[in-house]
Amino acid sequence: MGQNTIFEGEIDPEIAGLLGIDGAHEASAQSSPPDFADVFDEDIDEVKNAEDSEVNLQEKAFPAVTKRLEASPHNGFNDPNYYKIALSGEGDIAQRVHTILQKYINTKDPKDRSVFRQQFSTVYWDFLAGVARKTSGKIPDPKKYLLRFGILHPTFLNTDDRTFFSKIVVDNELSVPIYYLDEWFKAVGIGEVRNSATDEVRIAKNNSQIKLQQLVDKAMGKRDGARALLKAKEEERNNIERSFKDRVNTITEHFPLDGLPGINACYTEAQKRAFAELHESVKHLLKVDRDMDIFLRDLYQAEEDVKTLQEKVEQAGGAATVDVRAVDTEFETVRQMAKMTIGRQGNHFPVLTGEYFHCGQNDVGFRENVVSIFSWIESVDPEAFCRSYKNRLNRIVPYVVLLPTYGDLGVCWEPFERTNRATSRGRVALPMYPKNLIIASLSAVADLRWQVAKEKASYYWMEEGLTGNYYQWFAAKKLKGDLKEYFIQDYIIWMTKESEGIQKLEKEVRGIFWRHMPFSQTVKEKLRNRSYVYQELYQRDLNRAMSDGY
Repeated sequence: MGQNTIFEGEIDPEIAGLLGIDGAHEASAQSSPPDFADVFDEDIDEVKNAEDSEVNLQEKAFPAVTKRLEASPHNGFNDPNYYKIALSGEGDIAQRVHTILQKYINTKDPKDRSVFRQQFSTVYWDFLAGVARKTSGKIPDPKKYLLRFGILHPTFLNTDDRTFFSKIVVDNELSVPIYYLDEWFKAVGIGEVRNSATDEVRIAKNNSQIKLQQLVDKAMGKRDGARALLKAKEEERNNIERSFKDRVNTITEHFPLDGLPGINACYTEAQKRAFAELHESVKHLLKVDRDMDIFLRDLYQAEEDVKTLQEKVEQAGGAATVDVRAVDTEFETVRQMAKMTIGRQGNHFPVLTGEYFHCGQNDVGFRENVVSIFSWIESVDPEAFCRSYKNRLNRIVPYVVLLPTYGDLGVCWEPFERTNRATSRGRVALPMYPKNLIIASLSAVADLRWQVAKEKASYYWMEEGLTGNYYQWFAAKKLKGDLKEYFIQDYIIWMTKESEGIQKLEKEVRGIFWRHMPFSQTVKEKLRNRSYVYQELYQRDLNRAMSDGY
């Protein structure tokens, strides 16, 4: 059995080597197309948004959603110039979008309509790339809603749907790492969020400046991870110390004996228990202190590495430049993610229209809905967003990018950043217009869970842990098909059926999931009284705990 060091905090070998260290106006979707003339002749001002991306390891849950929608709709979709503003300033590609869209809307021949539909989808994505580049600055509302919801023209939706979208909360009032597409491109463009891992950025293999810059990024990832872990440990120490002081105060509080002036009573039973608790607190404090010392040394080393590498970058002529801009690179990644959420047989039409939009309000993937569903997921699977590092389970909510697609599956395209495996966020994409938002969210979380477990097990992913046990069951059953897809479907059953006591999984899979993706204690307590099957699994937990093997 191999030793897994993928989450350990040693200095990166490359860095060590380099450093020498061993419609608006009440129209509906059925209305005739609006007048599209003169839409390309003016420049527009632009508008905002971005969130704080730092991971707080002390957060234990998502914030409560007290406001799902605004009480009153905004007037953005009633602007008669919405379509004109959305396309303005984008050059010839916007003219092509306009022309093909007219042909698509006006043609009566089904074959021609299919051809124009395909042409429009291709041209529209190229047009959208130009809009995405502008998000680092300010963009007008029509361009923002174009990226955010796929609303090219409000009259493509009926009045009720337009009213609904105009009530969706605009800003990230919950302060969660869940981004609409315009917010995501802005965060990447201003450097708040690093580019997703991708092979799209073409660089010369012998470009030493780029190699140096990559090493700087790795060192900065190590530094950020060490700082986050140190901060979390300090907060843990503060909590223990507060509890320690409370127990000392309890022990030193004495009460006079009746009839014996000046003499206080002996320790109470509660005070005697506090002595034992103090002993445990001291041991815990010493362990936390040892961890802090390690993280502090890691931080100092990483800061020194960053400083040294940045000096080498300057000596080599400054920061390297890549021939694909950050937002352009991220856009191509997002485009691939959009395709994955939809699948080959799905609806790839890139614009929101009443013809294809059939979601109920609870199934539209706007931010507040997603937070509510993720809160439910975490209430059933409390380790859904947790990652182990040095025997500590850290809750790290991934970045979630909301894509205005008609897909049905959420996907994870990064379990964590390559430069910071300890505390960086993973990356998950969710379609905003699925048939069932809960299923789409569960598929994304299942994908995240699988990839984190696989990376943690490293070379031994077919032998150890969640992935190893599941793979061995899969192989023993001689099943065919995609292993991860089987896992995702089983996870959905685990969360929607088994958590309610409805036995749908095979016995072996249920045992693997119960052991490696345990339900919350509340759910376990509920299930143990439902069936002997769950009672037996619950008893195994108790047996493992008693033998210190859990």
